[in-house]
Amino acid sequence: MAKITLNSKPLIYPMPALLVGANVDGKPDFMTAAWCGIVNGRPPMLSVSLQPHRHTLKGIQQNQVFSVNVPSIDLVKETDYCGIISGRKTDKVADCKFDIFYGKQEQAPLIDQCPVNLECRVVHMLNLGSHSMVVGQIEEVHITESCLTNGEPDVDKIRPFLFVIDPASEYRQFGASIGRAFSIGKPMKS
Repeated sequence: MAKITLNSKPLIYPMPALLVGANVDGKPDFMTAAWCGIVNGRPPMLSVSLQPHRHTLKGIQQNQVFSVNVPSIDLVKETDYCGIISGRKTDKVADCKFDIFYGKQEQAPLIDQCPVNLECRVVHMLNLGSHSMVVGQIEEVHITESCLTNGEPDVDKIRPFLFVIDPASEYRQFGASIGRAFSIGKPMKS
């Protein structure tokens, strides 16, 4: 299989389309982020990488808490909007008609319409150059009851979506199952 080089680029898939939230000067704000991932299991932690000029990052710095909200495909327009408009210029909560609630982290706004919401407390903030990486400890998870199967989150009911960079520059749904995890590779053992 022939390979070509593309220099260095952040090309890891999938990239989830998520809504990161924080109160900025006392007002809830959300931004779209795709550079996010789990970084620790015990205690549970995740990271989000945000450009330093982002309005939502200001709120994370102010309060040392934030939320990560997993939108369903029903919220693709609102998710895109939160990535192209700054909270400095408009009230995204009103524009998107988000219903906001708060949990343990009283300054971390959560979006009721998103099937999964994670409340996070800042553990580390690292200035990496083009982005600041915020590592947050997940303090609480909220999930819409109808998105559970046998008491566990069901991705088919949550219906999250992905962000795909150029040349497509679009959002995509998850695809069909291609095999059972921790099982499909077992026949390869010699």
